[in-house]
Amino acid sequence: MKERKSNRLQELLPRRERRGRSPQGLHGWDLEDCAVKAALDDEASWFRCLMKMTISRRRRPRRKNDAARAEALLNRIEPMNISACIRRFKTRAPGAATLPPGLRLYVVGDVHGRLDLLTRLENEIERDLGAAPSNVLTIFVGDYVDRGGDSRGVIEKLSSDEFCTRFCALRGNHEQVLLDFLSDASVLENWRKFGALETLHSYGVDISHVARGKGYDLARSSLIQRMPERHRQFLENTRLSFSSGDYYFCHAGARPGIALEHQSDEDLLWIRDDFLAFKGGFGKVVVHGHTPNPTVDMRKNRINVDTGAYASGVLTALVLEGETRRILSTDSRTR
Repeated sequence: MKERKSNRLQELLPRRERRGRSPQGLHGWDLEDCAVKAALDDEASWFRCLMKMTISRRRRPRRKNDAARAEALLNRIEPMNISACIRRFKTRAPGAATLPPGLRLYVVGDVHGRLDLLTRLENEIERDLGAAPSNVLTIFVGDYVDRGGDSRGVIEKLSSDEFCTRFCALRGNHEQVLLDFLSDASVLENWRKFGALETLHSYGVDISHVARGKGYDLARSSLIQRMPERHRQFLENTRLSFSSGDYYFCHAGARPGIALEHQSDEDLLWIRDDFLAFKGGFGKVVVHGHTPNPTVDMRKNRINVDTGAYASGVLTALVLEGETRRILSTDSRTR
């Protein structure tokens, strides 16, 4: 795909790019040229050039067919949203990402059935509240169930609103699969490969047949019978995203080239490689989980707070306040 896009660029963009000139030196380039190049390569340097062109709009196309050439190429690139790219860079605030004054956020990574770690991290957060402003919110990025040993306990705690601060519960892909299973037993054929057995067992469901690829309907009926209605309501009420200040929070990430407000449910819950490899901006810093990492991974355009709690024994919270960022963790070495 990348090679094919490169060939299109060779055919349709001015000759000066073929000679390897940098965007900073392309003083004669027009808005359409920069938009096409930005969409093709997602390079920060081109986005900066595009931003300058968009704001000034002083130069007219140097050739009469510039706009037609760019339009022809854009029509051939279905996934790209050039208008979103332009709008994002016209409105992006300069400097470090920040939150509104008087607000502190604790952003907790994937819990995955580790009630013990969630309780320990809550204690860390509670100790940290001494100098907190009046407005404090904890954001959970999803994946409360599967893999760890006490998914039921985690949902019981959160659905009972038993936490030391107000909180916003985002949905992870594992919650989505659990909800799908409640209405379709066949989902278990795939789900049992990445955490279903631990979740079903925590609710007291007999998994002896499920482990052998049988009894899916019986397991579904048993789970519906054993799961408190409050638990199901909690799962159904989880949000796909949340935004505050210069930050955007979701479970898995966002698709490059698409405005945050237009992201699909599928991408917010499941995206991985295309999101992680992207070096450009999203308009806000995306804070996410979904992909385990040994430590919190802070990049210019995103922050990953999933430290693989179910396996590593380390559950982490990113603390955001104003322009500052701190880390709280169940790992004593980070204290």
